[in-house]
Amino acid sequence: MPGRRTKKPDTQRALADFKVGVDNVIFSVDTDQNRVMVLLVMRDKAPHLGDWSLPGTLVREGESLEDAAYRVLAEKIRVSNLYLEQLFTFGGPHRDPREAVNSYGSRYLSVSYFALVRFVDAELIADGVSGIAWFPLSQLPDLAFDHHEILHYGYQRLRNKLAYSPIAFDVLPELFTLGDLYQLYTTVLGEGFADYSNFRSRLLKLGFLADTGIKQSRGAGRPAALYRFDADAFAPLKDKPLVFI
Repeated sequence: MPGRRTKKPDTQRALADFKVGVDNVIFSVDTDQNRVMVLLVMRDKAPHLGDWSLPGTLVREGESLEDAAYRVLAEKIRVSNLYLEQLFTFGGPHRDPREAVNSYGSRYLSVSYFALVRFVDAELIADGVSGIAWFPLSQLPDLAFDHHEILHYGYQRLRNKLAYSPIAFDVLPELFTLGDLYQLYTTVLGEGFADYSNFRSRLLKLGFLADTGIKQSRGAGRPAALYRFDADAFAPLKDKPLVFI
């Protein structure tokens, strides 16, 4: 039986010349209207002039990828609490129209970052852009480049992180009810991801939610206990496999 043919390396093809940018997928959760929101900006230059896109930038000389990501955040939004991590690298050929007209044959590579910020505290900065706005995930416009793909990847990361990490507490108020926490999970993951009683029981058994002894009244209902996230209690669990939901 003949062996499998192996593809010979293409030693004649020139090495790619890359320009590196970062694109930030900035999420928030509008719990008042039960919506996951993403921050978009309108491009004021070609290519894709006038189209909506994720906030991004090319990396400057001597600048780290993370510094570039934080620079984009600082230029587009003011917020006290946020969560940021590197998401994925998108570098397929022809993902950027500038490659076709660039006389040097440069490829445009995007290192994407995933951020989660507190919706009620976020202040948008309109300087230097034609438009900037929060969009519900259910009402997205057409996006420039491959930003729909980047956004989808970021949303999957958000959903996965909620299942095993304390990411939600980066954007909740310092004091919150278990109902507030459950509503955030429900907004991101959809109705029916878990029964409230089971959700409450599982989270309390993990031991990193501290009851403050304070009650909060909302309407005519029974006052709800206010909790806070205890980072010290969570520290021993940080590297252990957890399931929050």
